[in-house]
Amino acid sequence: MNRLTIFAGHYGSGKTNIAVNYALAQRAAGQQVQLCDLDIVNPYFRTADAAPLLQQQGIKLIASPYANTNLESPALPGDVRAAFDNAQAHTILDVGGDDRGMTALGRYADDIAGLPHELWLVCNAYRPLAATPRDALALMREMEQAAHLAFTALVNNANLGAATTLAEVEASLPYMAELAALTGLPVVLTCLREPLAAQWQHGETLALTLIDNRFGL
Repeated sequence: MNRLTIFAGHYGSGKTNIAVNYALAQRAAGQQVQLCDLDIVNPYFRTADAAPLLQQQGIKLIASPYANTNLESPALPGDVRAAFDNAQAHTILDVGGDDRGMTALGRYADDIAGLPHELWLVCNAYRPLAATPRDALALMREMEQAAHLAFTALVNNANLGAATTLAEVEASLPYMAELAALTGLPVVLTCLREPLAAQWQHGETLALTLIDNRFGL
């Protein structure tokens, strides 16, 4: 297993919810897991919001001292580099997809490049800023340039909120296929709410059980 898995996506892609759920899934599979919050500019839904659940499951959370506040701050967690040195743990990073978030990730580009790692782009075909695969590709290239790292795979998180149906997720498959063709990257996961995940028949899934009730996602 790769020691480092990074989830990045533009605002509203759902990457934080996915990062937390992925960390919980890896822990349930017997992995030692640590989750690092590098989404330094989003005061709304942070991995720190899930701190009690993560602690209960034995997952170490590395987060900014300003997490769980409404203060926008460029402060980064002080022990990020130490996390990279833990060869026994599967380290998961949650990274904001705007310029500041990916630039923050870029501070560790040399450290990351020297480790077995995956950088996964979380895509929601129903977000206005990524309304077409070419829009998503343009955002992806901007993110790569800011981070000085290349994405390695795509994650499909197509949703319209809590009322998303299986048919709406299935309707995103042509979008994701075109984006995969444009980027040359595989779609490694499709993320669905728990009731829908068991019905999915189009590849690997991640069942989302941690819900951000403030936004219904």
